[in-house]
Amino acid sequence: MIVNASTLSQVFINLKTIFNKAFEAAPSFWDKVAMLVPSGSATNDYKWLANFPRMKKWIGDKQVKALAAFGYSVTNDDWEATVEVDRNHIEDDQLGIYAPQAQMAGFSAKQLPDEIVADLVNGVFTTKCYDGQYMCDTDHPVTDKNGAVQSVSNKGTVALSAATQAAAIASLGAARTAMKKFTDDEGRPLNITPNVLLVGPALEDIANVLATNDKLDDGKPNPYKGTITVVCDARLTSDTAWFLLDTTKPVKPFIYQERKKPIFVQQVDPQADDVFMRKKFKFGAEARAAGGYGFWQLIYGSTGA
Repeated sequence: MIVNASTLSQVFINLKTIFNKAFEAAPSFWDKVAMLVPSGSATNDYKWLANFPRMKKWIGDKQVKALAAFGYSVTNDDWEATVEVDRNHIEDDQLGIYAPQAQMAGFSAKQLPDEIVADLVNGVFTTKCYDGQYMCDTDHPVTDKNGAVQSVSNKGTVALSAATQAAAIASLGAARTAMKKFTDDEGRPLNITPNVLLVGPALEDIANVLATNDKLDDGKPNPYKGTITVVCDARLTSDTAWFLLDTTKPVKPFIYQERKKPIFVQQVDPQADDVFMRKKFKFGAEARAAGGYGFWQLIYGSTGA
């Protein structure tokens, strides 16, 4: 094949088509547990998370809440996946070796949000959210209806279990109860609705029993059948940790912040230094994105230790 502008254009159009098809076909889980926040700058400020907005009875002047003194911002990162194409392979019609790489670049680009959200989940016990506490912690500061600051926990240590009805109640049941009792800074219930059980592969079978079986392992009725949807991802690193989420609200427990969607990029200028010095063209994917934590009240995490 003669390498000229026309042939180069067609070569990379074909690679882009392969990339796009793989991107569209790739599975993804992030939108089941996280919300998309478009970003228009290098950094997004999430100070507004300090207020959980609720309607209230209008008596006299409206009660306007000022933003709390918490500081929480998320800065976008640059992401890339790049493949070199040897000019000799174009000349010798050996471009088939690049099709799998184009497919994997598209697959990886589609799963970038999954990678970011999975890292957030893995860090809930050690990474701080908007109130300065770890996302899942034992002492989130919450003001009660009398104006006193109380410590509220969304963290447990009990292992997820379907062995007996008592064990299920002590694990999943206790998490559900704790979340449903969360209140705003005026002491009013937040009406949290736990609906997703997020686990790693080691707990997937137990989670599915709790979500779908009529009876538990001890033969007693399963009170949680049909109340939760199981989401499992192999990138969750703990074999014991499990997480109960409320994803029914506009704000989700996790944030996928997107500055630039993953796109196919290419470098095909025959006069470029890499081509002249090393006979290498390039293609791949680029994106700008980051992740952060939403309302801690929408998650309960247990180390399961």
